[in-house]
Amino acid sequence: MYRYTVAVIGSGYVGLTTGACLASLGHRVRCADIDSAKVDRLRRGEVDILEPGLPELIRQGQASGLLAFEVGSAGAVRDAEVVILCLPTPMGPDGTADLTAVSAVLAETGALLAPGCVLVNKSTVPVGTARGMAEILGRDDVHVVSNPEFLREGSAVADFLSPDRIVVGSDSRRAAERVLALYARLGAPAVLTDATSAELVKYAANCFLATKLSYVNSIAELSERLGGNIADILTGMGYDQRIGQSYLRPGPGWGGSCLPKDTMALLRVSESVGFDFPLLAEAVRTNERQRERVVDRVEAACGGSLDGLRLGLLGLTFKAGTDDLRDSPALAIAELLVRRGAELVAHDPAVAVTREIPGDAVAVTDDPYQAAKGADGLVLLTEWPSFRALDWSRVAGLLARPVVVDTRNHLDPDVLAGAGITLTGFGAAPGAARAEPDLVPEP
Repeated sequence: MYRYTVAVIGSGYVGLTTGACLASLGHRVRCADIDSAKVDRLRRGEVDILEPGLPELIRQGQASGLLAFEVGSAGAVRDAEVVILCLPTPMGPDGTADLTAVSAVLAETGALLAPGCVLVNKSTVPVGTARGMAEILGRDDVHVVSNPEFLREGSAVADFLSPDRIVVGSDSRRAAERVLALYARLGAPAVLTDATSAELVKYAANCFLATKLSYVNSIAELSERLGGNIADILTGMGYDQRIGQSYLRPGPGWGGSCLPKDTMALLRVSESVGFDFPLLAEAVRTNERQRERVVDRVEAACGGSLDGLRLGLLGLTFKAGTDDLRDSPALAIAELLVRRGAELVAHDPAVAVTREIPGDAVAVTDDPYQAAKGADGLVLLTEWPSFRALDWSRVAGLLARPVVVDTRNHLDPDVLAGAGITLTGFGAAPGAARAEPDLVPEP
């Protein structure tokens, strides 16, 4: 196998995983970041993010000499045959992706790229970005390729090394094949297409998942009103191979670093070409409504008012298996609870008590039992396996009012009932919905 010299610009979730995994495949990789303190930590093998398997890969890559870290992109791109952009593209005020970081790197490195280099955009960017980047570069000897990532936080390394598919888009077949060759050892199905289609694939996939999650929450509400059991309904749906069992669980709404910004970005792109996308717009509205619905349910379970009540929260991250708080539905619900007068104390196994919580509405404890102590109710917002294993009789004795609202249908109703706790779930009558534990690694 030919070893490419690769520069990865940006050392966040995607950049670190991409760089470490490509080095593990035998390529020579230089990862760059503008944060010199982060680079120093990475050189020492210290990884700031919770991602199973990633610290080990980084240490192995540095030990083998195939992985290195640099401050700034200018030095990293020298002599690189492939330059991969893994830069933040947050949602701007108007809902479109903010390409400030991408533009800055282009301005800094455009003239420094080696002739024949392939510039790869792995960041999630608006459709048409690859073509626009090529025009800004103005170089016939450098081709721009779209190679979207499909990594899930908490399983990014496994997703990279065992991908469902690899999508590469470019107007140059030769450039696309060079990028595809980076992944040759993985043996994954490949889609070679134009850059526009590759960019749209990422948005289409994420927005479909968001729509699926909103649909499940709507079915859960309908199930409640009709007296059904959402666990059985979703099991019956999941056996249909056209639907599948993934993303078929009710919850407090979807969030994280991708789905909120990608749904809004695709809506804005649709508007820009005069296309009405009511299905996606309604999925977003349903998700916003779900958060209010959760708060209404907590309020009802606690007697009809939250004013002056102390509530314990179990979970703050947007899902189990990660320490990411970005656009977490748990934090959005916490803010709504505070607006209704509640005082909040939370525990999350991936969130340290010293960590700054956006909005400053939640006190954090490193002990789940402290979150329950003296609380007028307990609200489970993130599906960490350790929450199922709590001593629920002890929890019942600590609660001022033995009430638990489980927004994920994650807890065992029989266990909580045996502890004398009134459990409220979603999608079924109290005590009817039952969920099996997720095997999610904890820190």
